[in-house]
Amino acid sequence: MNTRFLAPLILITFLSAVPTPAEITPPPSFTLDSEPTENFIVCIDPGHQQRGDFHDEPIAPGSAIQKARVSAGTSGIGTKKAEHTVNLEASLILRDMLQEEGFTVIMTREVADVNISNSERALISNQANADLTIKIHCDSIANDSKTGATILTPSDTSSYTQAIYPESQQFAECLQSALSANGIKVNGIIKRNDMTGFNWSTVPVIILEMGFMSNWTEDQLLSTPEYQQKLMGAVVTAIKTYHNQHQNTL
Repeated sequence: MNTRFLAPLILITFLSAVPTPAEITPPPSFTLDSEPTENFIVCIDPGHQQRGDFHDEPIAPGSAIQKARVSAGTSGIGTKKAEHTVNLEASLILRDMLQEEGFTVIMTREVADVNISNSERALISNQANADLTIKIHCDSIANDSKTGATILTPSDTSSYTQAIYPESQQFAECLQSALSANGIKVNGIIKRNDMTGFNWSTVPVIILEMGFMSNWTEDQLLSTPEYQQKLMGAVVTAIKTYHNQHQNTL
């Protein structure tokens, strides 16, 4: 997701702060007491697709504001790899990890050559009555020294997302903690009211921007299976924590 028009996120970190593939350690093992997971549905939405669709669709149900159905995403400054490819690679790793933990997983796409708009992706989650939706993306910005993951959540003030904000924020906080505990820099949690995929959603949802493809070193890192597994291992931990918290409130 290109964020060159967004407000600056926290602090600028220089290239030396980004770990090299050789410095990556496997995610630690986590054991959490929780209820059975098979009835907990996680929808994974690998962001973008092989070709963007720049026809317009409403940004929210009944809204007069229109945005492109789905953009093409960014690409790596060094690898030249398309964001949609990296998003899918990481999402498939996450799918397999969650299924091994017994979660029910719904994928919005499992290949690149699709045409599924942002509202349609939300409807897939809604129709599955997902307990949680996680949208996997990469970031890009004009400042090539910027690094780190960022978590986006629906707005708590928008009429479209007020109902799903509390649980979305709850999961975002679980994810921030899990990523940080796993040695991954997190720029913060940012509320957005302009995301079609949020505004059409009726289930808790967040976007994980895994890192900046506009940073040479992080671009290389995001394409390694080892780093993707590290990131997705933290996501699984966060989902297990959130699931456990959710069960305890029932």
